[in-house]
Amino acid sequence: MNALERYHYWLSSPDIADADKAELWDIKDDLNEIVERFYTELSFGTAGLRGILGAGDNRMNVYNVRRATEGLARYLTSLPHEGERAVCIAYDSRRFSDVFARESACVLAAHGISVYLFSTLHSVPQLSFATRYYKCMAGIVITASHNPPKYNGYKVYWSHGGQVAPREADAILDNIRGVEGFATAYMPYQKALRDGLVTLIGREVDEAYFAATLSLLLYPALDREKGPSMPLIYTPLHGTGYVPVTTVLSRMGLTQVFVVDKQRAPDPDFPTVASPNPEDPNAFTLALRLAEEKKADVILATDPDADRLGVNVRKQDGTWVTLTGNQIGSILIYSLLSAYKATGKLPLGGLVVKSLVSTRLADAICARFNVTCKEVLTGFRFISEEIARCEEKGDNTFLFGFEESYGFLAGGFARDKDAICAAMLVAEACIAARARGLTLYDLLQEIYKEFGYFKESVKSYTLEGKTGIERINTAMVALRAAPPAEVAGFAIAKAVDYKNPDETGLPPSNVLRYSLENGAWIAVRPSGTEPKLKLYIGADADSEPAVDALLAQLMDGMDGLLCGYLYE
Repeated sequence: MNALERYHYWLSSPDIADADKAELWDIKDDLNEIVERFYTELSFGTAGLRGILGAGDNRMNVYNVRRATEGLARYLTSLPHEGERAVCIAYDSRRFSDVFARESACVLAAHGISVYLFSTLHSVPQLSFATRYYKCMAGIVITASHNPPKYNGYKVYWSHGGQVAPREADAILDNIRGVEGFATAYMPYQKALRDGLVTLIGREVDEAYFAATLSLLLYPALDREKGPSMPLIYTPLHGTGYVPVTTVLSRMGLTQVFVVDKQRAPDPDFPTVASPNPEDPNAFTLALRLAEEKKADVILATDPDADRLGVNVRKQDGTWVTLTGNQIGSILIYSLLSAYKATGKLPLGGLVVKSLVSTRLADAICARFNVTCKEVLTGFRFISEEIARCEEKGDNTFLFGFEESYGFLAGGFARDKDAICAAMLVAEACIAARARGLTLYDLLQEIYKEFGYFKESVKSYTLEGKTGIERINTAMVALRAAPPAEVAGFAIAKAVDYKNPDETGLPPSNVLRYSLENGAWIAVRPSGTEPKLKLYIGADADSEPAVDALLAQLMDGMDGLLCGYLYE
């Protein structure tokens, strides 16, 4: 059926609620909106579902959530399994997140699958941890991470606590496609509770998660001694981070954690920010005011599902700097490896894992400590796969994983980005630096002086809707058909297409990366979760002004090329 036929199918279906039909009747004269909602189904991939809320095939709603869960349930019941078949479910502060979580539980219960459902909103890392804690076959978290308020999403995790791999995602998708119309199994929520198929969870697994996280502290005695004198500002940006982050910081010894009051409570409208994204310096506006009032030198911010951490630090001259994800990752790697070496706990075969678009400063730091730094495709599930490989083969000890997009993980208790653990480790790095009379920014400058000025620049091109997706695809096709020979006057020494596994040794991925004659690198890829094309540039030089100038020059050249494909 085409978009108009699907539109009328929804309007005529007895399974669609009157309120949703009324929403669809309101767009009866808007052909473009009808096409946007019905030209395709909301895609299900390794990141699950993510889309704009509303009625329609290409929107996030209870019908698509039930259908996705029906596909998951059919796949889980087809697998050989001993013991309890169970799924853990968590949800964040977004619109309908709690509704989608309960609806998912009702579909699973109808298939005889036990559900461990968090009784209140919880973060992504806590869901990942709980999936492993309860030995579940899979996990679900209802979230759209740091997307704008009109979005929500549905992410599926596997028994190892990481996001599903392509093989499982494809199998789930096959089962979703086998669901006819809106015909899903369904058990009323109260009956599922009475029959013991849905168990509400919270405190027990929370305490286990907190204990595991706190076990990663590097200097617990120093934290207890110096932590009480260090003021720290934190904002959960209206999301799930408030309780877990403040709990961990308090238990490690910090008594002056000041939370931005207007951003403390969960709120699906995220009223104080344009976007609840800790990558955006504007998300720190209210926190900066509080920092000046409390004379703090560091601000931490987590996104709505608390898997990404942003950090703002004060310089010695009193000005503030928003650290990049690469800078945060480099500080944490240096702090971890330095502490392990100083205490004799640096293992042989230590492993740090980073995405292919993340800083090469990590490689330089790891080389100094004789630790392997492995590069994987973008997507934190590839980092979680490396943790599982370490456990299976025993040839490496996982120490840390990160992505430039503000995702960090230590320890491996959870298997996805963990802003709660990262907040604790950044706070500890601040305490250690403060004990030496330094700020976190000073520590970063020490790292640059020792290893070189490695810096990066990232730009996203947002093109929503059917036309936007087509333009992004056209740009990638054009780059493959006619690879640039140079950028800003610097010749490209090597071009790698990550769609070719024979060339990369990695699974196929829609990424292009160019190595330049001057040692800089450029990568281009469509986002896997948002309607964006992303451009990454990395370079190094003997000084910060020199590397900043080089990055600006390369960005101008590559931006001009991409804009020609995307907007003309």
